[in-house]
Amino acid sequence: MFRVEASGITDVGRVRASNQDSMLVEDGLQLYVVADGMGGHAGGEIASRICIEQILSEVQSKFSLLVETSSKSHPDPTLMNALAGSINHASAKIYEHSLEDPSLRGMGTTATVVKIVDDYAYCAHVGDSRFYMIRKGLIYQMSFDHSLVNEQVRAGILTPEEAEVHHLKNVITRSVGYQEEEDVDTLCTRLESGDFLLLCSDGLHGKIQDGEISKITTDKGLQAARELLDLANERGGEDNITVVIISVR
Repeated sequence: MFRVEASGITDVGRVRASNQDSMLVEDGLQLYVVADGMGGHAGGEIASRICIEQILSEVQSKFSLLVETSSKSHPDPTLMNALAGSINHASAKIYEHSLEDPSLRGMGTTATVVKIVDDYAYCAHVGDSRFYMIRKGLIYQMSFDHSLVNEQVRAGILTPEEAEVHHLKNVITRSVGYQEEEDVDTLCTRLESGDFLLLCSDGLHGKIQDGEISKITTDKGLQAARELLDLANERGGEDNITVVIISVR
């Protein structure tokens, strides 16, 4: 078993009036979440907060028993489905809340969730917040951005370089809470000692290149969270910024 430690930080940035990002750093459960909310009249702030609360509640109430009774072989489909289910439980709660208050209609949030089980990281993901692995100085984007421009890159309509500067680059194609249930991507990856896992909202990865994220995290470890946030703010800080770094030793 590895020693796992984490550090997380969130900031309103330099332009927005409020912070609609939420995060969870729960070392006891080895559960980590970044949620980037959207929606007027504080809808995004409410959506991301509900998302975090519901995922934590679902994992606390169900995951331990599933791990105890699982096959112990990884990746375990039961654990994958449970993590995806926690996001859809949150989606149903957010959607229900929006129906009760017309000013919150259409609110939603991204959700990038990492749960460490034994020597593996399980991830469930909706939206364009990201999950990276940094190993031996190299960075790998593990999650797929559910964004309009990324879908067009995959279809060959845009190049990655065109997508980076496209005026619709912040339009996402999936969100938690816009409807009762959403398609959730899942993955499982084996960990190695020395790995860093990094979760972040687009307020970070939209301002800092992957190579820079890798170098700063490799050099600074858990202290990189503050340095990355400050750098994103120095480069404009137009969006809320959230980053969670997980160290595996």
